[in-house]
Amino acid sequence: MNTPDTTIEKSSGNVFADLGFDAEEAQHLVLRSELMRAIRKHVESSGQTQQQAARLFGVTQPRLNMVLKGRINEFSLDALVSMLAKAGMRVELKVKKVPARKAA
Repeated sequence: MNTPDTTIEKSSGNVFADLGFDAEEAQHLVLRSELMRAIRKHVESSGQTQQQAARLFGVTQPRLNMVLKGRINEFSLDALVSMLAKAGMRVELKVKKVPARKAA
């Protein structure tokens, strides 16, 4: 059985950058995806219905469903931080310098 040649590239550490998004958008997408994952984890572990969880997060059930389905383009960082704060969670931010990339 013949297999096509495969090229393996080292990840930049940001899947969105690896997919071709510009650096600014890739960083926004990483942060939004992390916040959405935190919301999903809370909903799954709480045993609440989506309707109950939506009330806790201060949104409608259809809006919460968009988070749970990963509709990342529907949410700003502000909206996701607000949802988590309404549910009694604190979002912490850490800023660090990105190491310089070596020229190829």
